[in-house]
Amino acid sequence: MRIFLAGATGAVGRPLIRLLVAAGHAVTGMTRTAAKAAMIEAAGATPAVVDAYDGDAVQAAVMAARAEVVIHQLTDLPQTRNPETYAAALAANARLRITATPNLVVAALAAGAQRFVTQSVAFAYAPGSAPRREGDPLDIAGTRCTLMRGVVALEALTMGTPGLHGIVLRYGMLYGPGTWYEAPPGPGALHVEAAAQAALAAVTRGTPGVYNVADDDGAVAIDKARRELGFDPAFRLTACA
Repeated sequence: MRIFLAGATGAVGRPLIRLLVAAGHAVTGMTRTAAKAAMIEAAGATPAVVDAYDGDAVQAAVMAARAEVVIHQLTDLPQTRNPETYAAALAANARLRITATPNLVVAALAAGAQRFVTQSVAFAYAPGSAPRREGDPLDIAGTRCTLMRGVVALEALTMGTPGLHGIVLRYGMLYGPGTWYEAPPGPGALHVEAAAQAALAAVTRGTPGVYNVADDDGAVAIDKARRELGFDPAFRLTACA
C-alpha cells in the first residue's frame, strides 16, 4: 500500500519506517528538517520535507504520495525531559496535535486516503481503578488541561471525520531508543518498537476506534489491541531488520 507517514524521524517513526518497508509498503516519510531526509531515504522510503503547520504544503505532499493510508506520529518534544521546560514542551506538543491534525485530515481526504492512524496517549484517563479501558472517561475535568486539549482534538478528528477509517492508538509512556526513558518509567509504559508494531498492524487491521497499546502490566487493558490488531507488547526489532 502507499503510506504517508508524518513524524517519520521521531521515536516511533524510525522503527515504523523499517517495519513498513519490510512489509512491502511504499512509504513517503515526512520530516520538517532537510537534514533528516537522508535518514528516511536510508530506510528505503521517500522523504517529504514539510512544515506540519503549512496546510497547503502538507496537502501537496500527501497528494504527491497518492497515499492510501496516512499515519500521524507527529510530536514536538525535546530529546530529554527537563523539569524546567516540561510545561512549555507539553504546550508545544498540544499545539501540534491541535493544528497539524486538521492539516493531515484535509490532506488525507484530498488524496483519497481511506485509513487514518494517529498516535494518542494511554495516560490521559480520569482517575479510576485499573485496568483502564478504551471506553473509560478521559481526564477532561482534571488538572492536565494542556495535555487533554491536544488529545481531545486529535481523537475527535481521527474518529469523527466522514470518509476516513480512523484508528487511535493510545500509547503508554514510551521507553527505549529515542525516548526519555531506557526502561519502563512506571505502570502503563510501552516500548517504542512495540508501538511501531501496533501502527504497522493498524495499516491493514482493526475496526475504527480507540485501542490501548501498552505493556501487559495491568495498568490499561490491551485485549482489544491484541485481538483486533495482533498487537504484541513484547515485540522488538532485530538488529538486522
